[in-house]
Amino acid sequence: MTTDPDAPPQDRAAARVVFVTGPSGAGRTTAINALEDLGFEAIDNMPLGLLPRLLEGPPLDRPMALGIDARNRDYSAAGLVGAYERLATTPGYAPELLFLDCAADVLQRRYSETRRRHPIAPDADPAQGIAQELSLLGPVRASATVLIDTSTLTPHNLRAEMTRLFAPEGAGRLAITVMSFSYRRGLPTGADLVFDCRFLRNPHWDAELRPEDGRASVVQAYIAEDPRFAAFRDQVIQMADLLLPAFQSEGKSHLTIAFGCTGGQHRSVAMTEILSAHLAEAGWPVSKRHREVEQRRAAGTGAEPEKPEANTR
Repeated sequence: MTTDPDAPPQDRAAARVVFVTGPSGAGRTTAINALEDLGFEAIDNMPLGLLPRLLEGPPLDRPMALGIDARNRDYSAAGLVGAYERLATTPGYAPELLFLDCAADVLQRRYSETRRRHPIAPDADPAQGIAQELSLLGPVRASATVLIDTSTLTPHNLRAEMTRLFAPEGAGRLAITVMSFSYRRGLPTGADLVFDCRFLRNPHWDAELRPEDGRASVVQAYIAEDPRFAAFRDQVIQMADLLLPAFQSEGKSHLTIAFGCTGGQHRSVAMTEILSAHLAEAGWPVSKRHREVEQRRAAGTGAEPEKPEANTR
């Protein structure tokens, strides 16, 4: 959702605000993280007293998720329901009250498995704290506009349900970054899949191609002459086509695929271009990054000379 701050109030799209609450152990943190991955501005453990100040100022430019915890010092069930109802009558807002429910025996088992104290009754048996909290939250549950019973849900199941219920149009798909890098400068932080391209024919050894990078068609054509290139390219693409839907179904929101070569200029860049183009054509949200090429451009320098390696021409 985007909002034009200069548009008249009646012309602005209503800002979506989701209050997320429920008993401790029911999955509020998982739900908040899922909404954040869907593009919501997420604030957990939000004191109700700060809500009016939070909503002051420019209109929201994306939906907002507010995690409300019964442990907050200014919390009350009546206060939360009242805040939701007031916002529902405020022009320009479209609030929802999400309650994550869970059976008491399941909550007790979860506390037993994690060996945590219950925040409502830290010095008592968790069952006592669970009972007190469920009683405290009764009026909120009764007023909820969306209720999800997490008693039988795994975190993956809950994330999938959040995506089904709250994903803005076009959101909820696995976002992919494809990047190139130089092994001499180290593996990129956070890469999920890494492919070594150093076995491929190296344009560095061609004086005319050395100043170019793997985005140039002549460089890609040179690399493609390697008899191993076509099989490598096809198998990388097949692997991506197999794995990406599986990662998405498991609730992963972002994946980084990295290609490395000696200098991060030719072979890894070419494969990054090839795979990112394939993924974009297949409909995946994909961005690409050429780490070393971008760093050299920012520094205003040309390609660094590569350390000697076997001439694969």
